[in-house]
Amino acid sequence: MADFVYRAVMRDIKQNIIAEKYENMKLPDERSLASHYQVSRSSMKRALELLAQQGIIFKKRGSGTFINPLYLKNQALFRYEGSNLGLTDSFKVPGKEQKIKLLDFQVVKASPELAQDLFLKENDFVYQFKRLRLIEAQPFLIETGYVPIKIVPELTPDILKDSLFNYLEDTQNKIVSRSFLNIEVEPSNKVDQEILQLKPVEPVGVMEGIFFLDDGTPFEVSNMRIHYKYMRYNSFVNLNQ
Repeated sequence: MADFVYRAVMRDIKQNIIAEKYENMKLPDERSLASHYQVSRSSMKRALELLAQQGIIFKKRGSGTFINPLYLKNQALFRYEGSNLGLTDSFKVPGKEQKIKLLDFQVVKASPELAQDLFLKENDFVYQFKRLRLIEAQPFLIETGYVPIKIVPELTPDILKDSLFNYLEDTQNKIVSRSFLNIEVEPSNKVDQEILQLKPVEPVGVMEGIFFLDDGTPFEVSNMRIHYKYMRYNSFVNLNQ
């Protein structure tokens, strides 16, 4: 199993931030954190860099590392942070359990459009799956994904009942690090209304895009239809880069 210690550290710090375990909205210094988690300074630095990239923390020169107060204010709502942790780690509500229900799983020949988006050959095949994500008993997101078989030949329905991105990272040393997403809102259709428990007059959030591995390989084409009450997109812009 791959040893991505910095990601485990990052996730733990993130949960501690959500639980408000750090006094005065300030994290301990990098050396102290590395000692606490018993990891190298380079691993600790990488974990903090990822948190900063997501806009969860920020460094103030000469004063230390602080928690972004806007991040904590958004904890009552779902948010997609656009990070490489995928939906399982991006959509959270403190104290409530997220569940994944697999609705469909099959192998299909890639359509010309999919072949183009995923850089596949004409006769290549992909996994096609549909998953329903719930918080407790409340369905909030219908996800339809397409993944090339050659990237994850061992993919099974059981794997898809949990985080696919984390599985890829833990078993194959592959990280989903970039995405191109189109985000919009449109009228809900009958399937949305039935599965997401929407009224005919209520809209649905739609996120469509392509996720890429850290080496630039297109990994997944995804379509996500989100209950409008849980639709929020956060973006952190660094003007120094």
